[in-house]
Amino acid sequence: MALHRAIATVGAIAAALVGSGCSDEIAPPPPPPATADIAAGGQHTCRLTGAGTTAPAFCWGDNSFGQLGDGSTTSSATPVPVSGGLSFTQLTTGSGHTCGLTAVGAAYCWGRNAEGQLGIGSTANSSVPVSVAGGLTLTALAAGSLHTCGLTSTGTAYCWGNNVDGRLGDGSTTNSTTPVAVSGGTLRFTALAPGELHTCALTGTGAAYCWGDNIDGQLGTGSTTDSPVPVAVSGGLSLTTIAAGYGHSCGLTSARVAYCWGRNTESQLGNGAATGNSLVPGAVSGSLTFTALVTGSLHTCGLTSSGAAYCWGYNADGRGGDGTTMSRSRPVAVAGGLSYLALAAGGFHTCALTTSGRTYCWGGNSFGQLGYANALTWTPALVRGLPTATGVRAGPDAANTCAVAPGGAAYCWGDNAYGQLGTGTLTNSATPVAVTGGIGFDALATDGVHTCGLSSGTAYCWGDNASGELGDGSTASRSQPSAVSGSLTFSAVAPGWLHTCGLSGSAAYCWGRNFEGQLGSGAPTTTPLPTAVSGGHVFTALTAGTFHTCALTSTRAAYCWGFNRAGQLGNGATADDSLPVAVSGGLTFGNLTAGSVHTCGLTTAGAAYCWGRNNTGQLGNGTTADDSIPRAVSGSLTFGSLAGGGIHTCGLTMSGAAYCWGNNDNGQLGNGSTAGSTVPVAVSGGLSFTALTAGSSHTCALTSAGAVYCWGDNYSGQLGLGTFGYATSPVAVAP
Repeated sequence: MALHRAIATVGAIAAALVGSGCSDEIAPPPPPPATADIAAGGQHTCRLTGAGTTAPAFCWGDNSFGQLGDGSTTSSATPVPVSGGLSFTQLTTGSGHTCGLTAVGAAYCWGRNAEGQLGIGSTANSSVPVSVAGGLTLTALAAGSLHTCGLTSTGTAYCWGNNVDGRLGDGSTTNSTTPVAVSGGTLRFTALAPGELHTCALTGTGAAYCWGDNIDGQLGTGSTTDSPVPVAVSGGLSLTTIAAGYGHSCGLTSARVAYCWGRNTESQLGNGAATGNSLVPGAVSGSLTFTALVTGSLHTCGLTSSGAAYCWGYNADGRGGDGTTMSRSRPVAVAGGLSYLALAAGGFHTCALTTSGRTYCWGGNSFGQLGYANALTWTPALVRGLPTATGVRAGPDAANTCAVAPGGAAYCWGDNAYGQLGTGTLTNSATPVAVTGGIGFDALATDGVHTCGLSSGTAYCWGDNASGELGDGSTASRSQPSAVSGSLTFSAVAPGWLHTCGLSGSAAYCWGRNFEGQLGSGAPTTTPLPTAVSGGHVFTALTAGTFHTCALTSTRAAYCWGFNRAGQLGNGATADDSLPVAVSGGLTFGNLTAGSVHTCGLTTAGAAYCWGRNNTGQLGNGTTADDSIPRAVSGSLTFGSLAGGGIHTCGLTMSGAAYCWGNNDNGQLGNGSTAGSTVPVAVSGGLSFTALTAGSSHTCALTSAGAVYCWGDNYSGQLGLGTFGYATSPVAVAP
């Protein structure tokens, strides 16, 4: 139940937030590396996830004592954010409490505290993080069942909480509600592993020491005598990893060979014997070599260098993950063939982090610790709703969705008929798949049949290229990223159906199909190379519809060009125009978004206006009549952003509430029905969103907690759920 930590680029759903004014453009903040920690407690699970070397914590499962840290004692089968706004570098979980370590070495704990395991100087439970007393600066933190320990930079160990059997290591059996130094004279530790009733540690030379209860031989001294101070583990092994469970301990040598000792009533030692305790370390059977080792209450798991997970010991509730409920006396592979980066073993369950950043759990699920509200599972099940995103992107003609993970890895999912997922194939995917090429992207945008991304100002596009919309000088389609020609440095890119536009400095450039004048060059010539938009305007933002383009100037005036049969240029006419024309009305806009054949703008005061096609009510003015000039969206709502879809539109209020209007045949309005609406209707679920994007018939949004939710059409897998069909209300995307 101690910390099992991994630092990795999280390949979950993450993307750069829409930038300076148009919701189809991409304008990135460069993301730092991601931090991902996973820890399994008695019957709850926690994980750090997000950008940077520190990250906020999310927990799920049992919350009887406030161990989820959300300010309540209500259990949750889905991840909830830990209160307080803290970011942590490490997480660790006990049977009913959780602790985290900040970047400056400050320890915080929350949850059960009857034994003083929170270290706050009292025995009062806390449902929010509270600072551990003593002002110690720690470099590592690890929780046992009813006690907690930490290490300073000098290698001094401190423990607090229950001490009935000497597990605090201070030479006494008296509980402590504040940190007390572990005895040991000149011993200096580099790793700690608190278990249920005992604690183990490693020195810098790899020597193992344990203290506390020893009724099952878990101290590894060759006896069953308890010790309230550190005693050397027998055998002279030099270990690189140490782990402690209920009544057993395990370690890894530098040769990656696993050894275990102590209680073996459930075969948790993995030595091939069904029962029979061992008072000294014995090798785990099977000749496997491991890179990581974790211990639960009555089971043990290990990770090989290839990322394969193996478990052994008690398995009646499926915590071994092999698809059975048979206890195992030797390591058995976890089912599913997934490649893991980190493991965490709890009291009744096991969780793991894949190399793509997804979280899977298996075993007992009495309190939702597997991340869903159903029964236990004997094989790995995906945890949904974890916050791994800074944004998410779709387009008005898109049946796919794309995002960028912290660290720059790009992921797409959904329709891939033209290679727009960038995987090197034409195979659809109902879950996020990595874009090939190894390019670190700052942001992505997708629409219709192609996708584009920015990497340090260089634009790349992939997918269909019959009209030259990839901008690489050819008309050959690409199923992986291809650089846009011309050596231009872009700050934003906005793909339409068969054309693309980008901002370079204050100048707009477009390429691809131009039969309707959507490139803004003044001539109806299609080109596979970036061509400057005419007019000499100083643009700050771009958005692209199916066959039209719109932009904002530095004075916040809106201009549009291209196809105009439904009045989507907003100039009071319905004639196409191959040059930028001013949108009528003299409104000052802070945001523009183009739907398939309509356009919407948000004034600097937060009032929404729409114009163009309105056959399904996508203009939101209470009618289904097209309009060639901006008309106010009904309802007097004040919005912070807008997103135009195929034939629907959505907006976010300043409070983070989502509203949608227009076509709803596939549930893309997210209000739990398939009935369309000509005025804004609230998206179901009561979630607070910070960003919103709309596809052809689906919608996705980012919550204030950083989780991605999608709803609407899912027949190409564009909701990222691993299934197909449709959803009429927000559903969490698999991270």
